[in-house]
Amino acid sequence: MKRGQPLQRKTPLKAKTGLKSGQGLKSKPRRTTKVRQSAAGEQCLVRVPGICCGDPETVVLAHLNGAGMATKAPDAHGAYACRTCHAWLDGGYARTHTREQRDLLHLQGVIRTQHRLMEQGYRFVQVAA
Repeated sequence: MKRGQPLQRKTPLKAKTGLKSGQGLKSKPRRTTKVRQSAAGEQCLVRVPGICCGDPETVVLAHLNGAGMATKAPDAHGAYACRTCHAWLDGGYARTHTREQRDLLHLQGVIRTQHRLMEQGYRFVQVAA
């Protein structure tokens, strides 16, 4: 074999998953909750100075970090954030602010969002596991 050529198998690999050929693994469907849907058309409540675009058409529920690897925080730990504030929370802060400053702005947004959700009639109940 010449150097730089890709390796080639003489026999195809055997599947060990028990699935039939062409049958793929199913991924979990994305959960869209009423609280997440409630963000549509709302005003941004994170309000990062100099960053916020204030466009209600782009507002989504931005969850707090720290729920664990590949785990999203509960909806009670989310804030209504416009697209620019959400991008800033997801990493844009690193050029201009510390993580503590980002967390403080995000937590203030979570508190404002919880007040807004309570005005709309939502109640958050934590069930012990």
